[in-house]
Parts: sequence; structure tokens; C-alpha cells
Amino acid sequence: MHYSHKKLFLFFLSCIVLIFNYNSSGFVTATSQLGLNYGLLGDNLPPPSDVNNLFKSIGITKIRIFDPNTEVLDALRGNKDIGVTVGVKDQDLAALAAGEEAVNSWFATNIEPYLADVNITFITVGNEVIPGPMGPQVLPAVQSLTNLVKSKCLPISVTTVVAMSSLGQSYPPSAGMFTAQAREQLTPVLNFLSQTSTPIFVNIYPYFAYASDPVNIHLDYAISTSEAVVVQDGPLGYSNLFDAMFDAFAWAMEKEGVKDLPMVVSETGWPSAGNGDLTTPDIAATYNGNFLQHVVSGKGTPKRPNSAIQGFIFATFNENQKPAGTEQNFGLYNPVDMKPIYKLF
Repeated sequence: MHYSHKKLFLFFLSCIVLIFNYNSSGFVTATSQLGLNYGLLGDNLPPPSDVNNLFKSIGITKIRIFDPNTEVLDALRGNKDIGVTVGVKDQDLAALAAGEEAVNSWFATNIEPYLADVNITFITVGNEVIPGPMGPQVLPAVQSLTNLVKSKCLPISVTTVVAMSSLGQSYPPSAGMFTAQAREQLTPVLNFLSQTSTPIFVNIYPYFAYASDPVNIHLDYAISTSEAVVVQDGPLGYSNLFDAMFDAFAWAMEKEGVKDLPMVVSETGWPSAGNGDLTTPDIAATYNGNFLQHVVSGKGTPKRPNSAIQGFIFATFNENQKPAGTEQNFGLYNPVDMKPIYKLF
């Protein structure tokens, strides 16, 4: 074997050994179970150490935090059973997109100190910034961070989070199509992610679609209790809105030449208050319970029947510093006493 080839082979071998060691703490099972978003926009939230104990008690193996909060990451030290998705703050995007020096510095400050005893599985670059003025910053930042984690042989994937607003058309699902700006900003990111089959993270909220048109969208379709097909789209039949929205995004990617790229549902949920009869604890419990069953069942969607759904419910707690109304009421738990707002687990 030529020396340079041998050197390359040994490098990849060392990466495989390192990744095996990182993943042997339950990484594979973590990716097949439900995740929770852990937001911090509240002034009455419990200490992160208590929240870590809550996650342990209910068997959560995946969480997503929106920035590399030191208190949260410190509280997770030693708990390698939880895979952590860490977000880059949107205001840091410009610097990370500008050059590798800023990327190296950000990583050394926010990720490196936790690698030994926190199971960081994903870094998300930008939260719903595509499409928009900050959208062009996503690709260079994703590329630089990806190159950095690869050079360090770390089993961390780098991606971005987008919303369904990136679609200009979503009904029926097979008509799913990106807006012009989303196509311009997102397609290069999707092509880059495709090189390593790294999932795109998508926020999917049937609640907002239902709340905007409760006359034409029936509640049982929105909260996944309908057993009958409601939308027939060619050979594919849809009995729930979540699957239709998920597949609309998959179709939109396919129209840009991106086929079979994995999707992770970075956020979904239903508020338990804030909009009258549309938002009760019972309805929220039903929607989230059905999403949980969807994940646990291992079943996919009509377009991707063999791809199990992976995703995160939004959110762990009601957050009183979010905009008033439904935004403050997506939590599963009351932050003051940490009691469930409704029974899910």
C-alpha cells in the first residue's frame, strides 16, 4: 500500500474507532426515540440540573437546545444517554460564515469543553433563517463546521433548521414546491447535506395550518385521529395533516433534484391554551400523543413508508417570555412546579 494511501486508511480507521466509542453509549437507540426541545425563554424556569433529572425520569434520550448554553451543557455532563442537538445563535451566523478562524474559535469555546462528557450529536446552523436576509450565511457556516468536526473525527452532524414557510405551495403534497428565495438559498445546502446523508431539520406544525383555516381543515385530520383518507394525492392517501406536510417538503426537495435526503422533525407540537377551543390540554395531549405513537411505531409517511419519523416535540416548558398567547403555551410541563400540564408519558 502506498504510504499516503496507508496514512489515509489509518486516519479513517482511527475515525471509525473514535465514532464507535462515542456511539457505544446508546446513540443508535437515541436516534429512534422521541426528542424534546428545551427552550429557555422564561424567567421562572427550573434549574438545568433539575431538568436533567426530569429527562432521566421520563426516559428522554434526545434534546435540542437553541444555543450552547453553558448552564444547560454543564448540567448534562456525565449523562451520555441523552443525545444533544446544539443550535448556533442566529447573531453568530455572519461571523461563522466569514471564515474558518471564527468557526474554530466558536467551536473551541462552545463545543470542545463538553465533548468528553456530553453526547453532542448535532449542531444546527440557523433557526428558520432560510428564506431570508441571513439565509446566504447558512451554507458557508455549515461547510466550515462540517469540515472541522470531520477533521477531529467527531460523530457530530451539522445541519440547519427550516420552517414550512420555505414552501410556496404545499397542497396537495405532490405539488410541494419551495419559494424562489428558499430554492436559491436552501438547495445548495440540501445538496451539501446529501453528500453525507445528513438530515435537514424541518419544523412542522399542523396546529398553525389548522388555526389559520379551521373551517376547511378538520380537527381530526389536524390532530391525527382520522382513520379515513382525507386527502387523496394520486396513489397516496393521507389521513393526517402531519404526513401531508412532511411529504410536501419531501416533494419540494425532489423537485430540486434532492431525493431521499433524511428529514428530522426539529419541532412539532400543539398549544394547550391561548386560542380558545382550538387549544385545550386534551387536544394538545391528543396531537402530541399521536406524534409520539408515530415515532414509536417506526412507520413512515405515504411518500416515505419505510423511513421512520424522527423528531422533537416543542417544548419542555411553557415559556413566559415568548410572545403572549399560544406561543407561551406549547410546553408539556409547568415550569414552576415541573408538573405535567397533561399526561403524555
